[in-house]
Amino acid sequence: MPPSQDMTTALDPGLLDALQHQVAVFARRAEQTRLGGTGQLRNSMDRAAYLLLNRLDQEGPMGVKALAAGMGIDSSTVTRQVAPLVDTGLVKRTSHPEDGRAVVLQLSPRGLARLEEVRASRRQLMVEVTEGWTPDEREAFCTLLTRFNTALSARQSAHAGQLPAEPGTAGGTAPGSESAPAS
Repeated sequence: MPPSQDMTTALDPGLLDALQHQVAVFARRAEQTRLGGTGQLRNSMDRAAYLLLNRLDQEGPMGVKALAAGMGIDSSTVTRQVAPLVDTGLVKRTSHPEDGRAVVLQLSPRGLARLEEVRASRRQLMVEVTEGWTPDEREAFCTLLTRFNTALSARQSAHAGQLPAEPGTAGGTAPGSESAPAS
């Protein structure tokens, strides 16, 4: 539910302007660098692939519909994004263990190895970007960014007439997934 006009005007407009500006700058910088990591692996995996592989690693094998629902996107988008991951051997299609007619997507050993390489590269980037921050500052930033992304996801889902996407999905996540500074 959007805040009332009275609530919006009661908050510091200058602070809200600064916040929206910093979010816009962050979005531009994140897109420019894709927060891809460091070294040879910099920019070596696009955001969609990273999020899909990360989700399959965290949640285990699942069907396209479940993957789409968990990420807050439609099934056709997941199907399109998964195709090159299957073609390159990072994801494999297998039969559902309880219903052999259904197909589930599963992270392959090669996919897991590749995901771990990218995660390590992105962790190094986070070390470099937050150099000079205390552990408490890193944790506070991650907590607030997760909270912010979760609120954005809930707002987007409410506007689309859907249930909010769970943390770790498009718009709002837990560490190691989209909202973590690694994506």
